[in-house]
Amino acid sequence: MSDDIAVGIDLGTSYSAVAAVTEAGASPQVLPNEWGDRTHASVVSFLEDGSVLVGNDAKKNIITNAESTVYSAKRLIGRFFFSDEVKKAQAVMPYRIVEGPNNAVRLQVRERDLAVPEISGLVLKEMKAIAETALGREVKKAVITCPAYFNDNQRQATKDAGRIAGLEVLRIINEPTAAALAYGFGRDISQKICVYDLGGGTFDVSILEIGKDVFEVLSTAGDTYLGGDDFDDRIMTWLADDFLTRHGLDLRQNRFCLQMLKEAGERAKIEVGRDGVASIHVPGICQSPEGEVLDLRGKLTTDQFNRMVMDLVQRTFKVCDEALQSARLTAGDVDAVILVGGPTRLPIVRNSVRHYFQKEPMSGVDPDEAVAVGAALQAHALLNRNAAEYGQASYLLDVTPLSLRVGTVGGFTEKIIEKNTPIPIEKSKTFTTSRDGQDRVKIRVYQGESNRAEGCELLGEFEFKGFRVAQRGAVQIQVTFEIDSNGIVNVSAADLETGQRTSTTISLSSGLSEKDLRAAIDHNAELELARGPRA
Repeated sequence: MSDDIAVGIDLGTSYSAVAAVTEAGASPQVLPNEWGDRTHASVVSFLEDGSVLVGNDAKKNIITNAESTVYSAKRLIGRFFFSDEVKKAQAVMPYRIVEGPNNAVRLQVRERDLAVPEISGLVLKEMKAIAETALGREVKKAVITCPAYFNDNQRQATKDAGRIAGLEVLRIINEPTAAALAYGFGRDISQKICVYDLGGGTFDVSILEIGKDVFEVLSTAGDTYLGGDDFDDRIMTWLADDFLTRHGLDLRQNRFCLQMLKEAGERAKIEVGRDGVASIHVPGICQSPEGEVLDLRGKLTTDQFNRMVMDLVQRTFKVCDEALQSARLTAGDVDAVILVGGPTRLPIVRNSVRHYFQKEPMSGVDPDEAVAVGAALQAHALLNRNAAEYGQASYLLDVTPLSLRVGTVGGFTEKIIEKNTPIPIEKSKTFTTSRDGQDRVKIRVYQGESNRAEGCELLGEFEFKGFRVAQRGAVQIQVTFEIDSNGIVNVSAADLETGQRTSTTISLSSGLSEKDLRAAIDHNAELELARGPRA
């Protein structure tokens, strides 16, 4: 066993977890913090004294320190400021979301503009600290998970967050793939499985074939803006509308009231899922114009809740349809269904999954911990060549969730690599110059399924120059597109005649420059993670 250790981190929208294989042949362990918590809120609260609180204690500050407490940052990571997702977040989040350079998203907290990977970097730094305390040794390496449907920008930003936290990121792996690893660990099975992963902010479904130690992803599909937060929002809307009818006051107009409303919505969702009914009472949520202190009260039944959220649950099955179709399978071909993510504990989700697949979802896989456990298994396998001796080696054959495209004339795109293609993959395409005397070629690279550029995500622009100047069409330039095992895109170009070559990892418009990244790493290292007695 190497002296080195690598952990697996599930960097979630709502909660994160860290796990490790502590010695050869051992089972992976989810590592608790000093209070015994095994899952930790992905919340960062910036305090007046300049220190930072991360995790479950920070979550308590969402109401008392609303403008300086950031949560659900994963919904914004790797996105452009002009995207619909960012507009939605601006409408409901108490913290300020502003525009940074090159259409990037920045969060304005205590007079400082922070990139989203800096927030995620602080969550990862907390996971690193929890692991170091639990293991009694320094942790420098990690496998970090992300939704299967994350595009290149989002994967790059997740990797940047790991670097900011002071971690060497061995690999970014997809959350459903990690859950499948946890499910298959130590079992000699040959099955086609479906991982139904409904988290706080994202939904993914992956179809995998497991045989011996090989985990092959057949297809993946997802929605990066559908999750438990949306279930909370439905309860919030119902409560706010009822309060408006009763008292003529809209709680959504006050950010302090909005946060109390959100907390009440989340509590009610958990309660109705567990007990079949939720009694909601938030004393002193606001004052009437006459100065009367008003309470928020309500009773939510299972039937009411199910009607509220049924369309969200149905949306998940459209994604399942897409994944099964891509894998050329039907729901009946699936041997086992694994549920991942806290919202899958809700009876409406479990019952709907049972009805869709016509089989009982697997028990014995903890929906909150499976992803971290799978990431830890992969981290251990990457770090230790002798893992195979203990049955801990696994071979992941993953796919790219989105097609890779190149921009063509008139705002169209041409597909280079099809979605659900096994990765790593390399593909080349030959371009020619389009005018006499041309000395450079600009190539725009997109990800998505539309043949129109506007319907896809621009990953970046790639310029190749230094080739022979000649008449139109006389110079042939071979552009090679590569998607690595992290799902990250690299591009290189060569003049076929002269052998002149250049390569780049695409420069992302919304990403952090190397200079910004180094500044974030330095700033993160200076920030003190606050610690105090648990109340």
